[in-house]
Amino acid sequence: MARSNYYGLILAGGRGTRFWPLSRKARAKQVLRFFGERSLIQQTVDRLAPVLPPERIWVLTNPALRAEVVRQLPEVPARQIIAEPAQRNTAPAIGLAAEILAKIDPNAVMGVFPSDHVVLKPARFLRYVRAAFKAGEGESLAVLGIQPRWPETGYGYIEFPSGAAAGSLDPYPVARFLEKPNLEDARRFVAAGNYAWNGGMFFWRASTILEELQRNLPNTAASLKKLPAVSSRGFLSRLAEAFPACDNISIDYAVMEKSKNVVGFATDDVGWNDVGSWNAVYELEKKDKAGNAARGEALFAHGASGNYVNASGKLVALAGVDDLVVVDTPDALLICRRDQAQKVGELVKLLEAQKRDGLL
Repeated sequence: MARSNYYGLILAGGRGTRFWPLSRKARAKQVLRFFGERSLIQQTVDRLAPVLPPERIWVLTNPALRAEVVRQLPEVPARQIIAEPAQRNTAPAIGLAAEILAKIDPNAVMGVFPSDHVVLKPARFLRYVRAAFKAGEGESLAVLGIQPRWPETGYGYIEFPSGAAAGSLDPYPVARFLEKPNLEDARRFVAAGNYAWNGGMFFWRASTILEELQRNLPNTAASLKKLPAVSSRGFLSRLAEAFPACDNISIDYAVMEKSKNVVGFATDDVGWNDVGSWNAVYELEKKDKAGNAARGEALFAHGASGNYVNASGKLVALAGVDDLVVVDTPDALLICRRDQAQKVGELVKLLEAQKRDGLL
C-alpha cells in the first residue's frame, strides 16, 4: 500500500545534448522513445506507479520542454509540471519542490528521481524505493547506490562501510561521496565491493532537506521560502523572480557531501542504466548476429558489425563499416564512432557558438 505522505519529484530539466540530432531543446532526451513505445519520462512514471500515484508526482522541467511533458503525462496534474525559470542545477530544484510539498503536507516524504534512466528490473528496484522512503521518514537523508558492473569513470561513487553487502534492504551509513574517479581508482572501488554508483536518487522529509539547505545554502533557502503556495495566483511570477537568484549548484555538492546524517542502500542488480550516450542505447538494444542494432526502418548490413542506426522512414545500408553510430533526422545527420559517442555534446556547443539555433 502506497503511503499518502509519499511524493515523487522527477527532474526533467536537462537538454540531453549527447543525443543530438534527435534530442533538441523542445524534444530532449527524456521525452524521446529509445526503447518501446513509451518515452523515458513516461517509463519513469510507469515504474513508480505502485508506490507513487500520478497525483503525487511533481515534475520540474524547462520552459522549452514543459508543453511536451504535459502532453506525454496527461495523468499528472498539469499544475504539478513546473518549468524552472532558469537553469540552477539540482539543489535549487529540489529545494523548490520541498517548499511546495512542505506547504501542502507538513509530513511530506519525497523521493527524487531522474527522468531519463532505464530500469530493466522495476519490481526489484521498487523494493529499494520502498525501503528508502521508509528510511527517509526519520531525520536521515537516504540515497540509492547502484551496484557497479564495471569500473566506470563517468559516475560519482558512494562509499559504504567495509563489508557492506549489495542487496540488503537495511540502510548503511554513508562514509563519503566521491567525484568521478580516474580508471585506477574506479577499478579499486569495484574490487573493494563496498562502493556503489551514485544514481541521483534521494529520499527525505521535505522539512529535513529544507533545514539542510538553510544550513548550507542560506541565500537559496531564503529565496525559495518567500514563495507563496503553489495554488496561489502569483506563484509563477514570484518564482520567476526568486529562482534565478538561487545558487547554481548540485544537491551532492551543496548538501550530501557535507551532511553527517546520510544513509544509503547498496542495491544489487536492478537493471539500471543512465542511458548517457548513443553507445549506451546501442548496448541496451537488440542486435543481429553481427552485433548491429537499429531503431526505425530496416537496416541492411553487409560486412558491417557493431553499428547502431536510428533513422525513420528509410532503409539504411551499411557496407564494410564497424562500430558506428548513425542518427538521421530531417535536418541533420550524425555519424560517429561508438567509442566517441560521449563527444556528441561538444558538437552542440559548436553549433551554439555558430548560432545555428535552428539545429538546437
